[in-house]
Amino acid sequence: MTDFSPRYLKDYQTPDYSISTVNLQVELDDNATNITNVMQVVRNGQHDRPLILDGEHLTLISVVVDGVVISDKDFELSDSQLSLANLPAKFELTIKTETNPSANTALEGLYKSADIFCTQCEAEGFRRITYFLDRPDVMAIYTTTVIGDKSKYPYLLANGNKVECGDMSDGMHFVTWHDPFPKPCYLFALVAGDFDLLADSYTTGSGREVALELFVDKGNLAQAEHAMTSLKKSMLWDEQEFNLEYDLDIYMIVAVDFFNMGAMENKGLNVFNSKFVLADDLSATDDDFFNVEAVIAHEYFHNWTGNRVTCRDWFQLSLKEGLTVFRDQQFSADMHSKAVTRIKNVRLVRAQQFAEDAGPMAHPIRPEKVVEMNNFYTLTVYEKGSEVIRMMHTILGEAGFKEGLKLYFQRHDGQAVTCDDFVSAMSDANDTCLDQFKLWYSQSGTPLLKVTDSYDATTCSYQVSIEQVLAETEQQQDKQYQHIPVNFELVAANTTNFATGLLHVKQQKQTWTFDNINEKPVPALLGNFSAPVKVDYQYADDELLTLMVNAKDEFNRWDAGQTLFANYIKQLLLTPGLELPQQITRAIEQILTSDSDNALKAEQLALPSFDQMADTIELVEPDKLINAISALKHFIAKGLENVLTATYQSLCTQTFSKSAKSIGDRALKNACLDYLSVLQHCSGIAAQQFHQANNMTDQLAAIKVAAINDLPCFEEVMTRFAQQWQGNALVMDKWFTVNALHNNPNVLARITGLLNHPEFSIENPNRARALIGAFAFYNSKYFHQLDGSGYQFLFSQLQKLNVINPQVASRLITPLIQFKSFSVGQQKLMIEQLERLNRLANLSRDLQEKLNAALQ
Repeated sequence: MTDFSPRYLKDYQTPDYSISTVNLQVELDDNATNITNVMQVVRNGQHDRPLILDGEHLTLISVVVDGVVISDKDFELSDSQLSLANLPAKFELTIKTETNPSANTALEGLYKSADIFCTQCEAEGFRRITYFLDRPDVMAIYTTTVIGDKSKYPYLLANGNKVECGDMSDGMHFVTWHDPFPKPCYLFALVAGDFDLLADSYTTGSGREVALELFVDKGNLAQAEHAMTSLKKSMLWDEQEFNLEYDLDIYMIVAVDFFNMGAMENKGLNVFNSKFVLADDLSATDDDFFNVEAVIAHEYFHNWTGNRVTCRDWFQLSLKEGLTVFRDQQFSADMHSKAVTRIKNVRLVRAQQFAEDAGPMAHPIRPEKVVEMNNFYTLTVYEKGSEVIRMMHTILGEAGFKEGLKLYFQRHDGQAVTCDDFVSAMSDANDTCLDQFKLWYSQSGTPLLKVTDSYDATTCSYQVSIEQVLAETEQQQDKQYQHIPVNFELVAANTTNFATGLLHVKQQKQTWTFDNINEKPVPALLGNFSAPVKVDYQYADDELLTLMVNAKDEFNRWDAGQTLFANYIKQLLLTPGLELPQQITRAIEQILTSDSDNALKAEQLALPSFDQMADTIELVEPDKLINAISALKHFIAKGLENVLTATYQSLCTQTFSKSAKSIGDRALKNACLDYLSVLQHCSGIAAQQFHQANNMTDQLAAIKVAAINDLPCFEEVMTRFAQQWQGNALVMDKWFTVNALHNNPNVLARITGLLNHPEFSIENPNRARALIGAFAFYNSKYFHQLDGSGYQFLFSQLQKLNVINPQVASRLITPLIQFKSFSVGQQKLMIEQLERLNRLANLSRDLQEKLNAALQ
């Protein structure tokens, strides 16, 4: 029977036993893989409690303690645990198990991805391989011997350095790997298959040569070069920025098609979803190249922030993930435009993490309780967690932050620690008290800053007051005031009298006075998004226009534009036929004709998304919100048709390049295309771009606008695209996604038909997310149809995924459980489908936890 009882952070206890070494022998077989696990175990302290090991979906063959076979009368075995009593203080424990990788559609533990054996052990997948203390604070030295058919699996990989290999009888062979660094079992990895190998090397700052090996499916070798280049950039950056050097003799990456996550930082053997490894000039977009580089960096950076120093328990997940996301964002900012990189980070937080904060699964970045740990690999833990790290960086400064990180490693290398340990290192290294700041780890929700100001022309004095409002969330009613760093810039409309600085908001309400300000300034608040909060300040349109043009900080210029756009969308919601002022188009024209970076211009042109707007409106009526966003886009497109057309045409004749300038040019060109395509007489531009495109960025942009605007060319370009790219899994994921975005009343029939497409498999997480997820998350118009058909469709797919892959199901249910944001009629329809799900037999822990939170 499935256990739905929660675990609580407050109940943490150190393990009763430690495991110092693990020697694994894995004999691979599609349906009956045998694992022999030899462990050196020590009792912690004086007690007589049994050793209780975790294990799921395993067949137990034998248990041996110090060479003596233990009969089934002397242990207790359940569906999830093996309990051994009357043990000596120190002993050798040998457990033999059998598992069926081919039947493992959940993709946790050991499973088959096409013809490849693969593992995924984070968070609690190692218990599907062998009985073990499956918790991150049990750290051991691993030696792994993998045995397999040499003709089928010429590469047998595991963590650490290769220490032995050889041929065996009957066409079998073995490889033994040894990892000298203690690690928790969630970092264990094993891969076996026949690959193309891209080999390279990297010489560290201390002169050590590290072998770099990147394994991809046969025929994909040319698509691995960018990932290898990204890896070497990451290694160099981490040495230069933080003096962190890689520690093994070899670093391996394997790309697989069936993977629940983006990638996994297993020590020395990273397993990646192929979408974050494979990229070439023909089949990958500019965003794909960016994302491959960022995810490669993220997993590499985990070698220190996650592997060498790991989590004491899973409630501390943001200890490694928030910190490492911050590090990969800093890396990406150094590799690309800092402003554009930051804007992309903020778009994600505002559109999706804020919604998570406002929903039934709202939780602090360090949760207080969990039922299914997989449910807490969330935007809150990752993205808000990174914003909390960034706030520390802002408060302490670059040098102070690096000193804190240095002390953190000095104190805790080789340990499993807590978020408190990290904050203590930051505090001690800078002789600064961060006790109030630590509330960010324990309080959920998005703080609101209410800002008022006044200006005295006689004294040239400007005064600003900030009040922080901490709203109740599902699990937390009483909250304490937090330490919120607010970057500010005072912008003058007619002079160059700027002022910048950092305000530390620590009380319910605080006031600051600025002297020698010779005209009323416009405040740009929360510069560079210095804290994950919302700001309530009543800007006039001309003030926002001033910021859009005159703010020194590029992020502030973009943010002012987003606020202006959002204000007009809200006005159009209330008054659909409202005549908008021409100053909007004049401001955008000024942006388009300026000499700033084209990539930034593209971001400045992009309107707030449906999700971002929905987070700012109570009881959203989806069709009205979509119409309001569409009306603003039409107004801008019509008013700026000539300048948009001229800008677009000026960027159409360039040859393909991956330079920063070319990437920015493509971004702006496709931003212009997005506007022009809403004008009926310009609908042919998308088809023309599709047929003339010499790169995937332009080709994909063309079919997306054809889908979103239901252009006459849609069927033709989609057919051509599928014919061109059939068999390329990653590009066909894009094709399935564009189908799901089609702005047409028949889109659900289209999607239902594609469930039977020969290249669709609901067992493939990428494919399920590409079609089902894209519809539920991004086709707001038809997912939220008033007849409830979109919700019914998602229910039917979640019903299947609950059995096949609960992790994927749990992620795809998100649009349904956030029903409180929508109108009463919509809420009723969404709740009906949630209640149907709740009545399913054999409901997974993953779904049950979210349903309980939503329906309670």
